[in-house]
Amino acid sequence: MESAVKELEEKGRAAKAASRKLAFLSTEVKNKALVNIAEALIDKQDEILAANKIDYEEAKASGMGEAMLDRLMLSPARLEGIAQDTKTVAALPDPVGEVLEMRTLPNGLQISKRRVPLGVIGAIYESRPNVTIDISSLCLKSGNTVILRGGKEAINSNRALAKVAQEACHRAGVPDGAIQLIESTERALVNQMLQMKGIIDLMIPRGGAGLIKLVSENAAMAVVTGGIGVCHTYVDKSADLNKAVAIAYNAKVQRPTVCNALDCILVHNQIAQAYLPAIAKEWAKAGVEMHCDKRAMAILKPIPSLKLVPAVDEDWGKEYLSLTAAIKVVNSLDEALEHIEKYGSGHSEAIVTEDHSAATRFLNEVDAACVYANASTRFTDGGQFGLGAEIGISTQKFHARGPMALKELTSYKWIILGNGQVRP
Repeated sequence: MESAVKELEEKGRAAKAASRKLAFLSTEVKNKALVNIAEALIDKQDEILAANKIDYEEAKASGMGEAMLDRLMLSPARLEGIAQDTKTVAALPDPVGEVLEMRTLPNGLQISKRRVPLGVIGAIYESRPNVTIDISSLCLKSGNTVILRGGKEAINSNRALAKVAQEACHRAGVPDGAIQLIESTERALVNQMLQMKGIIDLMIPRGGAGLIKLVSENAAMAVVTGGIGVCHTYVDKSADLNKAVAIAYNAKVQRPTVCNALDCILVHNQIAQAYLPAIAKEWAKAGVEMHCDKRAMAILKPIPSLKLVPAVDEDWGKEYLSLTAAIKVVNSLDEALEHIEKYGSGHSEAIVTEDHSAATRFLNEVDAACVYANASTRFTDGGQFGLGAEIGISTQKFHARGPMALKELTSYKWIILGNGQVRP
């Protein structure tokens, strides 16, 4: 443990020192480093995938669930996607130095707000090795250094990815220490990291409810939490059936193990007889297990070959992260809104409707980071929003909400230009 604490302290000091230089690094150098990282992910693909295979096989042997195994796994296609996201970040405008507003006071003082990096970002995350590159690339472009602490289950993958990123940055002229990976997997080290207020300016946990609770309750520095997504899709009485089937299918099946996948579908009783059999038959082809309330069960039970389970109280407000969905028939938009208010997690919620007034009410009244009309919640993603990658999806309201990318990793400072003014 002593050596692990020493590693954390040394890398923390190095990150802090590098942050002072990185804050003023040119956009050209940062972009060159990002392109280097993207290219190296492909060039070093065999090395990265071999490391990931070790992690995956050990995790599978230890009994890790399918959802976590899916998050852990890397493939050539996923590496290509990570590389493309990194190039997208390089192509985005540099937020550092952006002037947010400017005005001249009656006394002649010129006052402006200028965007600046936060400093040192701490990231504690589980299972997903792609986070190593996503966070590193966003921190680099936004002028922040980063201290990464991944989970034991992905340590070999994270080491390989961090090495690729560090070498790519060095070749571009980025100050050493900009990207730090804590290689010790001692669990007690997390609590040590959470007390490094003088080093780390913002802590971001990525993982399950247990990790997020631990970090939010024990961190001495500011924390941005999120990632728990209980996502609903409400099918209104005026919904286009074809759209509603396609949207709910995509939201549940396209990648069920992620936080923006559909967990519960709410269906207006006036459309339930027509809609539920249509979506259930499509979900059945993908092997979706449906946890139905009494009215949904009565409609679907006569249909053969469906995986139907009577819903219990625990099914409402549950993040499944699997091919499982809850189904509830509601009598009105108001009932749907009340259900979402009670059971939603503030992540992503959707309505399918051809009624403009119903869509407007839903968009205005649902309190979530991302609210959709006639689209899949699977779009809640930094890359899909045109932000490049994301450092996480915040379900908070301060200081960032929804997919967090470059601008969410900055603050601002006031710049005041005078000509000898003194306060009377």
